[in-house]
Amino acid sequence: MLLCDIGNTSYHFYNGTQDFRYSVDEFNPQSIAEQTFYISVNHTLKQKLHNLTNWIDLERFIDRKQFYETMGIDRIVAIETIKNGVIIDAGSAITVDVVKEGGFEGGFIYPGMNAMAQCYKNISSALDYSFNFELDLGKMPKNSQDAISYGYLKPFVDEIKSKNLPIILTGGDALEFKKIFPDAQLDQELLFKGMKKIITKANLC
Repeated sequence: MLLCDIGNTSYHFYNGTQDFRYSVDEFNPQSIAEQTFYISVNHTLKQKLHNLTNWIDLERFIDRKQFYETMGIDRIVAIETIKNGVIIDAGSAITVDVVKEGGFEGGFIYPGMNAMAQCYKNISSALDYSFNFELDLGKMPKNSQDAISYGYLKPFVDEIKSKNLPIILTGGDALEFKKIFPDAQLDQELLFKGMKKIITKANLC
């Protein structure tokens, strides 16, 4: 069984033991002969995959009633994996979803590291710094790098901690955010675990 999480730039595969990626621009999905279960936030690619009978769109087997209409399928699938917690998917945008007793409480979207760093840089070249994830958020900053880091991280950290729930980190920048959430669980296979749960629930294999 092959699982695939399709984004705007890549196909992210998992075969049960390892994961691997291919560029959306270069990969031909017809080259995969085995049965492949997938989710996709890339609507153009979904149309292309529709006629490939060995590619099975798991979104068809998800009850969206408790979620809002435009919510990304990747967030919904991640929520399938936990009963209580805050899921932080730290990618080009950071999505945060709160789950209590298996129900979706709501969530928000925050700028990713690169996007926010570019915002500061666009304001002034004097603000062209990387974020310091090791600063003390209990003290007001006294230098420019820590000042922009504090402005970016402090509201985010306070909002997450206010939920008093376990924190699960995933995504490309998860390791950086682990520095400010040291007790968080790091799980880079979270989406694939959610996909497996959906497959089991729907008796697809």
